[in-house]
Amino acid sequence: MKHHRLYHDLAHLWPLFSPPEEYADEAEIYLEILRSKLGPSRHSILDLGVGGGHLLSHLTVEHDATAVDISEEMLALSRRLNPTVQHHLGDMRSIRLNTRFDAVLIHDAIDYMLTEDAIVQALTTARAHLQPGGLLLVAPDWFRETYPGKHTMHWHQDYGDITLDVAEHLPDLTHDSTIVQSIFVYTLRQGERITIEEDHHTTGLFPRDTWLRLIRDAGFEVELLEVPSSEYGYGGNLFVGVLA
Repeated sequence: MKHHRLYHDLAHLWPLFSPPEEYADEAEIYLEILRSKLGPSRHSILDLGVGGGHLLSHLTVEHDATAVDISEEMLALSRRLNPTVQHHLGDMRSIRLNTRFDAVLIHDAIDYMLTEDAIVQALTTARAHLQPGGLLLVAPDWFRETYPGKHTMHWHQDYGDITLDVAEHLPDLTHDSTIVQSIFVYTLRQGERITIEEDHHTTGLFPRDTWLRLIRDAGFEVELLEVPSSEYGYGGNLFVGVLA
C-alpha cells in the first residue's frame, strides 16, 4: 500500500487538486498578521513544508522567502511557481540552514507530525531559524475537539477538457487515537481518458491544549486565532507565536 502519493508519483495532480488561486484569501490573513506583528517592511520568511508553494506564491509579493520540503516532486512544482524563492530539500524536524529569518511558516504540513516528539522537533527547527522576537505561524487542519468524524468529502475541479474528482474518506477514531488514516480516490478525466488512483494519508491529531503547551514549551508566546476554514472544512486554526 503506497502512502502520500499526492506528494510523489501523483504530484502532477497537485495544481488541479488545490489551485494557487484558492489560497488568496487565506494568504491575505497571513500578510495582515505579518504587517501587524513585524511592521510594513519587506521581511524574510522560511516556509517549512512548502508543498507546491501555492500559499507562498501570494506572500512573496511583499516578502522574501526560503522554502523547505521533504518531497523533491513538490519542490519542483514550487520552483516553477516561485522562481525567486530559494528551495531546499529537507525534513522540517531536522534541517538546519544556518540562517535566521523574521518569520517561520508551517502550514498544514504540520499535520504529518504523528507524535508530540515530532511536533517538538519541528518547533525546535522553527526556533533555530528565527531572529529574536521572530514570528511563528502554524496551521494544523484539525484539533482532536474539531475533527469531523467518519464521513466522506467530495470536490470537483474543471480545467477545460480536464476534470478532477476527489473523494476523501475519513475514519471514526478510538477514544485515545492521535492519528487519522484517510483514503483519497482521485478520478482524472482528460478528454475520453479516465484514470482512477487511490492514495492513503496518515496525519496527526492532537488536542488544542497540547498544541498550546508544546508551542509555549518551545519558547514562544502564543495565541490561537480562528480564521475562515476552507469550503471543504479544512483549517480554521492558526497559532501565532512570538519568540520570547
